[in-house]
Amino acid sequence: MATQEQRSDTERRRLRTEAQDEQATVTPLELFFDLVFVLALTQVTAYLADHLSAEGMVRGLLLVALLWWSWTSYAWLGNVVRADEGVVREVVLAAMAAMFVFALAIPEAFDDLPGGLDGPVVVAACYLAVRLLHLTIFWIAAGDDTGLRRQLVRFTPSVLVATAILLVAAGTQGNVRTLLWGAALAADYVGTLLGGASGWRLPSPRHFAERHGLIVIVALGESIVAIGVGITGEPISWPIAVAASLGLVVSAALWWVYFDITAVLAERALVNAPAADRARLARDAYSYLHLPLITGIVALALGLEKVLEYVGDSERHELTDPLTGIGLFALVGGVALYLVAHVAFKLRTEHKLFVPRLVAAAVLVLLLPIMERVPALAALALVAAVAVALVVFETVHHAELRAQVRHAAHNH
Repeated sequence: MATQEQRSDTERRRLRTEAQDEQATVTPLELFFDLVFVLALTQVTAYLADHLSAEGMVRGLLLVALLWWSWTSYAWLGNVVRADEGVVREVVLAAMAAMFVFALAIPEAFDDLPGGLDGPVVVAACYLAVRLLHLTIFWIAAGDDTGLRRQLVRFTPSVLVATAILLVAAGTQGNVRTLLWGAALAADYVGTLLGGASGWRLPSPRHFAERHGLIVIVALGESIVAIGVGITGEPISWPIAVAASLGLVVSAALWWVYFDITAVLAERALVNAPAADRARLARDAYSYLHLPLITGIVALALGLEKVLEYVGDSERHELTDPLTGIGLFALVGGVALYLVAHVAFKLRTEHKLFVPRLVAAAVLVLLLPIMERVPALAALALVAAVAVALVVFETVHHAELRAQVRHAAHNH
């Protein structure tokens, strides 16, 4: 029979965690976890495509915000302890399973379909599971760190209130359900902000920046997938080839805007931030300001899917038909939101107002009346032209800075 000491030792091994260090990199398990996020974003884009209305857009944005808060919570966890070691690995896999079911239930998140489980209840229950698993393992990982444990205590009410509101929302209908979702997200986002950041730990700023950079790539990948979804079952044609190429150009331009030097400079700012300010900077620049980045990409994916549908489906659309309504708003608004979010991101990390990206966003908005009157393919060409013009301007105008930053990054 095992002694009390042996049982305690076994329990300690079972609950073992391995702390991250300054040189940590993203683990394969974290990348595996992100695959569920890919599915979830695909489901949100499909939901938006099936609900082309103002209400559908609001609900789609609420879904993105809920998914994002689930994902970013585990980005913080993975920066404190290795995701693929000890008990953390099992918890991350369990959270991944809950997120997977969440993603599958997205089509029923607001309106339950006949038969089967109640969709809104499934979504709320999965979100609760994801958040409770995160809190539990974070508490274990905190160990003797009283500052981190105090932060978790301040963080817990927002988690409990938000999930409780979601469960209540599952028993309502229509606009009431949408408003309660908004209240739940406000409890999560505002509650976390009010809880401060003094107790959060960020031992590896490079890991944190890399983690968020990879999720941006995941989201951009969804915009490329949307191009294929828009022409599913359609024979390849010149209009489809041109539209697909232009869509890829827009996605590539957004990739360039983030990864050319912005991501490098932001990572440098996070690394060089005083230890007392680093967690607050990470929270603001990455946890909060990356949400509009991801939202903009999801909106772009919807816009690209609708453009390809217009140019590919000759039975329902003529090649001269303009893209109107929510589809056009998503195409233009998604890119504009992405650029404005980048300005805020750079302002928070580098303390510089980057005017060219604001100008490009404004130009896109000003071009909306023209885009409403030209063929969908021409509207996409205008968006691509603005995005490429921005990239060319920044590449030429900041050539010396780019050379310095990229050279230093390669050397590092």
